Amino acid sequence: MKEEVKVLKGDICYSGEDRKLITVADGYLVYQGNQILGVYEALPLEYQGVPISDYTNKLIIPGLTDLHVHAPQYGFRGLQMDLELLEWLNTTTFVEEAKYQELEYAKKAYTQFVNDLQKGGTTRACIFGTIHSEATKMLMELLDESGLVAYVGKVNMTRNSPDNLRETGEQSLRDTKQWVQEVGDKYTHVKPILTPRFIPSCDEETLHGLKAIQEEYKLPVQSHLSENRDEIRWVKELVPTSTCYGDAYARTGLFGDEVPTIMAHCVYSTEEEIEMMKDRGVYVAHCPQSNTNLSSGIAPARLYLEKELKMGLGTDVAGGANLSIFRAMTDGIQVSKLYKVYVQPDQKPLTMEEAFYLGTYGGGSFFGKVGSFLPGFEMDALVLDESDIPHPQELTVKERLERFLYLSGDMGVKHKYVAGKQIR
Repeated sequence: MKEEVKVLKGDICYSGEDRKLITVADGYLVYQGNQILGVYEALPLEYQGVPISDYTNKLIIPGLTDLHVHAPQYGFRGLQMDLELLEWLNTTTFVEEAKYQELEYAKKAYTQFVNDLQKGGTTRACIFGTIHSEATKMLMELLDESGLVAYVGKVNMTRNSPDNLRETGEQSLRDTKQWVQEVGDKYTHVKPILTPRFIPSCDEETLHGLKAIQEEYKLPVQSHLSENRDEIRWVKELVPTSTCYGDAYARTGLFGDEVPTIMAHCVYSTEEEIEMMKDRGVYVAHCPQSNTNLSSGIAPARLYLEKELKMGLGTDVAGGANLSIFRAMTDGIQVSKLYKVYVQPDQKPLTMEEAFYLGTYGGGSFFGKVGSFLPGFEMDALVLDESDIPHPQELTVKERLERFLYLSGDMGVKHKYVAGKQIR
């Protein structure tokens, strides 16, 4: 039975394949079920009489994708931001994540995380859990009930971790496989993703075991890459025969090619590593706020765009202090300006159009045809309310969108559509 054709009316903004912003003032977004049929300046005759949700004078944009966020860290966002990555993990992150062995605590914390994620502009996300299978299943269930679309990972940690967060390799692989079997097709909107935390906490034997699970169940992978200088030196000590951090993953088969892969940060990726990511189709999750908060550095986002790497944005809570991809867009623009000033003077900063592309089309493409209003794309959309931004001058749709990113963000999200369903 065919789904009903529906229409949203308003000031429409979305990215095209060339990363350029397309705007249609007082336009019509037509969709059927979960598929975009088209965007029109005037409603075609064939769609006359179909139901219209009238959002005149409101901005309508694609839903936002968060390619990298840690759900169990949400409760301590904004704390210990004077520390660098490795010290922050040991003194703050691991202490908190150990609490998720207790399901009562996990439910309380994950309920807060999912409720707040649902309130904002994020429609899809790639999410780290903890090593605890039961808590991770609880997180997946809460996300599925919310209507959001997500990949969620049970984390693997078999070395260089606190006793209460360190698994044996056998235990880690056994629990991961059992978790995958239990959740694989259980949820409508939420799917599993393999999640070795990073090379320092996952031994090579475990990574090879995860590759076997990946091949059996055809799963994607998410992890961290070249975030911090001390971390990179540590990886070289642990895997001395590797040619770069990315090679330490690649030699176990968990670095792109037939394995859909997200690597967060990529602040200090070498030329070799960059070419490996491009050739293997590895996604970069650019996390500008986290990289600033933890003194990691500035990822060369402009370079990655020029080399046509696959890339989106991540909040990386709690390295990042909030869940807003709007904020990640503006942070991305700002740190790219600092990169030009302090690192590479001939490197242009990101434009608003490019940052918007990363938060919508760029990251959304990890989920398929997601993040744009081009025909055939999935129907994720936000309706934005600008009533809290007074302005005496006449602004274009593009100018209104830019002001919204900086001044309203998630607080201005009025309605939310995910996979063709209105969830707010």
